[in-house]
Amino acid sequence: MVYFVGAGTGAVDLITVRGMRLLEQADVIIYAGSLVNPELLKYAKKECEVHNSARMTLEEVLDVMKKAEKEEKVTVRLHTGDPSVYGAIREQMDELDRLGIVYESCPGVSACFGAAASLNLEYTLPGISQSLIITRMEGKTGVPEKETIESFAAHQASMAIYLSTGMLEELSRRLIAGGYSEKTPAALVYKATWPDEEAYICTVDTLKETAQTHGITKTALVLVGDVITHQNYRKSRLYAEDFSTEFREAKTGRK
Repeated sequence: MVYFVGAGTGAVDLITVRGMRLLEQADVIIYAGSLVNPELLKYAKKECEVHNSARMTLEEVLDVMKKAEKEEKVTVRLHTGDPSVYGAIREQMDELDRLGIVYESCPGVSACFGAAASLNLEYTLPGISQSLIITRMEGKTGVPEKETIESFAAHQASMAIYLSTGMLEELSRRLIAGGYSEKTPAALVYKATWPDEEAYICTVDTLKETAQTHGITKTALVLVGDVITHQNYRKSRLYAEDFSTEFREAKTGRK
């Protein structure tokens, strides 16, 4: 059995309880060593076989899984954040399907949610934005033509932009071309929830300058949108006195 487990954003105690228990039960762990906090390996039992996938090809990862399955061992494939976001898990799952190897997924806390927690943000403020766009700039992995930064920027929604720290000047240009103003609030969050986390509030046009000032060249998330400064939003109707729910009647006639 193979379990794809989300390691969370970095802090060891942000892995899910289920993920922690799977690590404790694992006979084999294949972890994304370039991004996953190695402190999580302390949950593994002493005799667990550990592989760092940062030094492995897809074929080598699959070979380890096949060997473990043949020996009736439990394998945990430990991915950073949540495996469903830029986790490259589908290609592994398709091969496991072909091989007849059973697998399951265990979710994790993605970086955009760790970053929001670090900044005490709500991405969906009434009257400001009710949507969160998770995207990236094209790099070694392309982006579909219909998913350009400009097309997403046109919505003026909250955005979390992954894997783009090395292209901040271009990112700013494209965000502005798409519709954000130069002074739209933005944030740069380096290694969200890790002990050495750094987080800086800036604007769309000062992203590159902010990164240069603080020596940030990688492993950072870019957030964009007016929710970052949380001003001029409306209160939620859910808790309004004149709003009825399944559990509470509206309080009318109060002064």
